Amino acid sequence: MKAIVYHNYGPVSNLTIEEIAKPAPGDNEVLIKVQAAAVNSWDWDLLKGTPFIVRLAGGGLVGPKRKILGCDVAGTVEATGRSVKRLQPGDEVVGDVSGCHWGTFAEYVCADEKVLAMKPADLSFEEAAAVPQAGVLAWQGLLKYGTIAKDSKVLINGAGGGVGTFAIQIAKMYGAQVTAVDHLAKLEMLRSLGADHVIDYTQEDFTQNNQQYDLILDVMVRHSSGDYRRVLGDAGKLVMIGGNIPRVFRIALGQSLNPFRGRKKLGILAHQPDRQDLEALMELMVAGKVKPVIDRIYPLSQVPEAVQYIGDGHAKGKLIISLDNKADL
Repeated sequence: MKAIVYHNYGPVSNLTIEEIAKPAPGDNEVLIKVQAAAVNSWDWDLLKGTPFIVRLAGGGLVGPKRKILGCDVAGTVEATGRSVKRLQPGDEVVGDVSGCHWGTFAEYVCADEKVLAMKPADLSFEEAAAVPQAGVLAWQGLLKYGTIAKDSKVLINGAGGGVGTFAIQIAKMYGAQVTAVDHLAKLEMLRSLGADHVIDYTQEDFTQNNQQYDLILDVMVRHSSGDYRRVLGDAGKLVMIGGNIPRVFRIALGQSLNPFRGRKKLGILAHQPDRQDLEALMELMVAGKVKPVIDRIYPLSQVPEAVQYIGDGHAKGKLIISLDNKADL
């Protein structure tokens, strides 16, 4: 099979297309013929090997342990392991395989059946592949780690990426007042998704505008804990999803060690793939209540360009890798 492989940390030029052996599923796994995958910021971090915590968390200290990037997949089950009971060849599935092998930037990938949901017939493979990581992070950040209700004031920092574009729609569905923060080129898109207010972070610092929020979902984390506390309302919550990793951990550690932290909560949303959350999101998509924002679709051979594009911060919503040979170049 063809796959995009890398053997050393560094620039996107380290990503090359190679012919490698097709994987064989383990007892609880299925072999998936990949129809579409999605690019996430994790792919950029794992390629670069930075921040160093990426290596400590399993990426590999000296060089990458997993030679193929990609965790979101939508495809067709081709074969099953002997203990698989729920899925069978021919099933169309979608899931986040980061807890298994990674490796969705390839023609085939194996995954434990427990992480895979059935792909609704009404969704294309490309639409389905956009959901698993970004959509579930948005869902969990708003509804599990955060608290959201009608007229809640929610701010989403870094709203123009995959997580943010899902989060705006979910928050509006629950009746929240949404403020979306990103740079100028993405603001019109954020308005079109339902954001009530938009902020260009290059022109305005949302921690200095005398507004307060019930929930802040932050994908960038560029501010201090004091800044966040100032703009959180009484019993407000900050949910950190990404950004400057050392800063994220400093804020979270300070929250856990401060006995006088009061009712305002500052915490990290750990990446936790969840099939039931994914299924709930896809039901909303089929009902037309949530839609994936897909910026660009690339063929497998252009994974390096896609990873560079997300690393440069240009992506509006999701970047999709399509293996149906119909990708819009």
